[in-house]
Amino acid sequence: MPDTQNSVPDTALTPDETPAISSASGAENKPAEAKTSADDNTKAEKGPFVPPAPTPTQTGPADIRFDFNLGCRVQLPEGAWTIRLRDLDTGNVLFETKAGKATVNSAKRFYVRFSIEIFDTAGKVFSHEFDCRNQDVLIQLPVGTLGDTLGWFPYVARFAELHGCRLTCAMSKAIIPLFQSVYPHICFMTPEEVENEDVLKTFYATYTLGLFFDDAAAIWQPSDFRLVGLHRTAGYILGVDPTEQIPMMAPDEETSRPVEEPYVCIATQSSSQCKYWNNPDGWRQIITFLKESGYRVICIDQKPAHGTGIIWNQIPHGAEDQTGDRPLTERVRWLRHAEFFIGLSSGLSWLAWAANCKVVMISGFTHPTNEFHTPWRIVNWHSCNSCWNDPGYRFDHKDFLWCPRHANTPRQFECTRLITVENVKRVISTIPGFPAMPNL
Repeated sequence: MPDTQNSVPDTALTPDETPAISSASGAENKPAEAKTSADDNTKAEKGPFVPPAPTPTQTGPADIRFDFNLGCRVQLPEGAWTIRLRDLDTGNVLFETKAGKATVNSAKRFYVRFSIEIFDTAGKVFSHEFDCRNQDVLIQLPVGTLGDTLGWFPYVARFAELHGCRLTCAMSKAIIPLFQSVYPHICFMTPEEVENEDVLKTFYATYTLGLFFDDAAAIWQPSDFRLVGLHRTAGYILGVDPTEQIPMMAPDEETSRPVEEPYVCIATQSSSQCKYWNNPDGWRQIITFLKESGYRVICIDQKPAHGTGIIWNQIPHGAEDQTGDRPLTERVRWLRHAEFFIGLSSGLSWLAWAANCKVVMISGFTHPTNEFHTPWRIVNWHSCNSCWNDPGYRFDHKDFLWCPRHANTPRQFECTRLITVENVKRVISTIPGFPAMPNL
C-alpha cells in the first residue's frame, strides 16, 4: 500500500468547491478558490469580510512572496519551481507540485501551522515555518451580529495570548466599546478601517470567524459549528482550546442601579419566528408571576415589535418598556444589576451571559450545546427540537417562518409552543435568591 501520510490529495491540484459562508445575520460570501494559477488579478467579491491584500505581504528570496492571509499564499516568479506545503503539527504534506510563474493558495483557510518549502532545479531555495509571534495578525468577525461576536471574542483573546502576536480584531463599531479598555493589547478596528490598503499589507496572517453552513469540504472550519456549538467553533477555527469562557467587558461608567427595586430583564424579540417563545400566553403569565414575586420586569429589546407580513410580535403586556436603539454599554448596566435575565437563543442572552447575569434561556430550535452553559436552560424534549443543529437542514435567513420539519402544519414551532408556563416557573424558582419578597 502507498504511504498515505505524505500523499498529496488530488483536490490540491484542482479548484475547491467554495461554500457560501454565513454569519448569524445571514450575510454570505464566496471566497476565491484554492488553486495554483497564473497571475490572478481578479478582485474578490464584496462580502461580510475584507479580502486580503491582493499580493502576499511577506518577502522571500528570488522575488518569492508569501503570507497566511486566508490560508497559506505563495507567489512564485518566473522559473522552474517545486513547491511543498506541509502541516507542521500533523506531519502531512498538504500540497506539492511543479510550477512556473504562479500563485498558490492552500485549500484550508482556518488556522494551520503551515511550512513552506520551495525548490528550483539546483535545490532548496526557500523555507518558512509559520510563527506569528511579534507579527501582525488580523481576525475578522462579521458585523450585524451580537451574540456571535460575544461568544467568539474570548477565543480571539486566547489566540493573542497563546501566540504573542500583534493582533487586530475587526468587528462592529457598536461592540468595540465593550472590549477596548479591558483588552488594551488588542487593536480594534471596524471593517471599513481594515479595508485601507496600507493596513492590509501589514498582516502576516488573517482568519475569519463565521457560521459556515455549506462547508462540506471543511475549508473554513475544521468541525461543523452545528456539532461543536456556536461559540466553540471559533476555538476550532483559530486552533486554540475550545473550552467556553466568558469575555471581560468594560466597567460601567455609571455604577449606580438603574432602578432601586429588584428587577428582572427580559428580551422577547428575535430575528426569526422559530427563535421566539411561541407559547401564545407565555410571557404575559410569566410577567404576572414575576411581579407577584416582588420584581419589576424590564424589557430591553431593541424593538418593541418585530415581524413580517401578518406575523408580528409585540412587547409583552405588563413589561416596562426600555426598548430602543440604546448603546450596548447601557444594556450591560441594566443586566449587571438585574436579579436575572429571561430570553431566547439570541444576542441579548449572550450579552447577559457576558455581563455575569443569571440567564434563563428558552429555546427549542437549538440544542443546548449550541449556546453557553446556563443551569436555567429550558427545552422540551417531548416535542420536535434542535433543527438548527441538524446539518440536514440549512437555515434560511430570508424565511422568517422557517420551520424545516413542520412548516405549514399544526406542529409548526411546537419546539417552543409546547414549552409550558409551568416549566418556566419551575426553572425560575430554582434561581438562588428567588423570590425577591418571600412572604408574598
